[in-house]
Amino acid sequence: MNDDNETIRWPTNLDRRAIEQRLLRVAQMCESLRLPEVGRRFIDVPAMSPAQIATNVVASITWLFNQPEERRAGFEAVTKELEMVALNLKNLK
Repeated sequence: MNDDNETIRWPTNLDRRAIEQRLLRVAQMCESLRLPEVGRRFIDVPAMSPAQIATNVVASITWLFNQPEERRAGFEAVTKELEMVALNLKNLK
């Protein structure tokens, strides 16, 4: 999937599989950014219930936004992925 033209205003209609793929990407990005506080929430996403995924996505976004601005700037890609997933949580089944 090409995300270059994707914006929060016009999110892709993600199904569960696409959400899982994005969260796997989030976990990988968090590992490379040394961000275990977020990454550990997305270990074994396929085994999670929709409620668990939603809780972890919202908790992660909240955690990221509560970081100092200078630290938060390094996590923009992670935040974008999580925001896109959050907008599509209704599609989890």
